[in-house]
Amino acid sequence: MSSSPDGERTLDDRTVRAIADELAEAERTRTPVPLLTARHAGMTVADAYAVQRTWRERGEAAGRRVVGHKIGLTSKAMQAATGITEPDYGVIFDDMVLESGGVVEHAAWSNVRVEVELAFVLGEALQGPGVTVTDVLRATERVVPALEILDARVEMPGRTIVDTISDNAAMGAMVLGGRPVRPDDVDLRWVPALLYRNETIEETGVAAGVLGHPAAGVAWLADKLAAHGDFLAAGETVLAGSFTRPTWVHPGDTVHADYAELGAVTCRFV
Repeated sequence: MSSSPDGERTLDDRTVRAIADELAEAERTRTPVPLLTARHAGMTVADAYAVQRTWRERGEAAGRRVVGHKIGLTSKAMQAATGITEPDYGVIFDDMVLESGGVVEHAAWSNVRVEVELAFVLGEALQGPGVTVTDVLRATERVVPALEILDARVEMPGRTIVDTISDNAAMGAMVLGGRPVRPDDVDLRWVPALLYRNETIEETGVAAGVLGHPAAGVAWLADKLAAHGDFLAAGETVLAGSFTRPTWVHPGDTVHADYAELGAVTCRFV
């Protein structure tokens, strides 16, 4: 097997393709697959990113367009909620981008939860290694309040970092809204959010919960991609990671995230 910045590959290409097939079918049928790590002993982070890359390539071949990346598990709140202590990332396709105020179909995803995040829209490319928070702020055109809708295509609980990476970091969709700001208009560390579900506050947090500064997540991602020979392109949107725990949602629920001076993001599940 080949090696990568994420360690040695232990699975052969045929097995990687078979797992990507399973995940594509899980996405189509909304039926999560059994834990990958329980069925593939010794599966590594390198294997997981190989699965994700295969899944992504098939999506692109089918006409889906990559418009950004998401970063997961960057805050203590999310790490405590999942038991996973290292960040991961996935891709955002164009059909995953939703606007605030819309009605969304709950049945479009599996194990549906929402998270509070900030989205960085890049005006310039970011290429590691050695990307800093200052580099991210300089390259960012605007920062936008966002909700992430999680879609777990691998069964819960018991998932490891290998399961989540293979599953495109559980990316379902992102809902953009509120008042976009330039990165130097506000102290992004102190952007607050109140997450309401059906008029009841479920979670609160501030953006510094993401690695001390939400731009630190974007810097981590740029460096991680550089190790794979990739980079963040101008125009990409990067979800920097949640600063609250995930909140379960059900058909009929209305979700409202109040970001104070940055406005609000809402959606209703049917």
